[in-house]
Amino acid sequence: MSLDHLPPDRKKLVLPAGLGNGHNPEQHAKTPLDTNSDLMRSARFRKEREADWQRLERLVLAAERKGLQHMSFADARDLASLYRQATTSLAIAREISLDKALLGYLEALTARAYLCVYAPQQRLGGLFTRFLTRGAPQAMRRSWPFLLLGFLCLGLGVLAGYLLYFESADWFYVFMPADLAGGRGPDATNEALRSVIYDENPDSSGLGAFSTYLFSHNTRIAIFVFGLGVFACAPAILLTFYNGLMLGAFFALHADRGLGLDLAGWLSIHGVTELSAICVACGGGLKLGAAVLFPGSRTRIDALRHAGHDAVKLALVAALMLVVAALLEGFARQLVQDLNARLIIGWGIGLLWLAWFTLGGREPR
Repeated sequence: MSLDHLPPDRKKLVLPAGLGNGHNPEQHAKTPLDTNSDLMRSARFRKEREADWQRLERLVLAAERKGLQHMSFADARDLASLYRQATTSLAIAREISLDKALLGYLEALTARAYLCVYAPQQRLGGLFTRFLTRGAPQAMRRSWPFLLLGFLCLGLGVLAGYLLYFESADWFYVFMPADLAGGRGPDATNEALRSVIYDENPDSSGLGAFSTYLFSHNTRIAIFVFGLGVFACAPAILLTFYNGLMLGAFFALHADRGLGLDLAGWLSIHGVTELSAICVACGGGLKLGAAVLFPGSRTRIDALRHAGHDAVKLALVAALMLVVAALLEGFARQLVQDLNARLIIGWGIGLLWLAWFTLGGREPR
């Protein structure tokens, strides 16, 4: 049919909608009738399924509070079934629903239900057991070069402090803080130094306060060497070395008076565990620092994230060792006065730590 006989204004009227001025008919706004239809479908969709969503929400709340293992079989079955229905409802709601609040509610509900249904169900006790039996010793073995470097830093510091003291006793005042020395220094008599080591009543001699200060000092050092190790390793190495300088000067003071072995026994009960904790924390900090300095094929963020898995476990091991050292210092150090018994207890516990680190978490062949 020809349109040539029609006037120009009539030609526009008979053209199909959207074909005249380059417009797409799909881009036209919906009519009020279409909007009302969508609202009715959205309301009907919600009304038909709202009871199931509320039931799912109650089951999810119960699973979050008491755990899936404590729910009845029927409730656990309904939880899984209603979760699958809710995911289907969410997919449909994204297409037809005009209520953004409903979409947010369904997204949050399905996310919570997913964790209840598919996330590993394990209690805190199970996580702690797995950490002790597998996670911690395996992380220690994977990090052995950094642990060795931590012990080397402490050992070199002890050696340097020991040798410098015999070169000049004034080095003792340079390395050892006055609060940490507790009045013990080159001017103290042999009797005073010996009475502190073998005094059965440490509160009267000030040994209890000194031991408490020593433990808090070592705890701070352990925290600092781990936290600052990420800064190119240098702070962790220097702090560990400085802690060794103090220990070396303190030991040289007693060795100069013929009390070196006695002090070694007194320190062994808690010191083997406590000083090892500092070295373990140093190893964790060095592992983080090495990831920043030598990321390899990874980006520095990815390398730091990868190294952090083992580094955090080393920090937890160091914290556990410090707790054990505090118990040994609070009880065994006061109750055990025999030199040989002190050495056996201290180094025996050290061998137990070593056995745990080397043998724990190994898969049977």
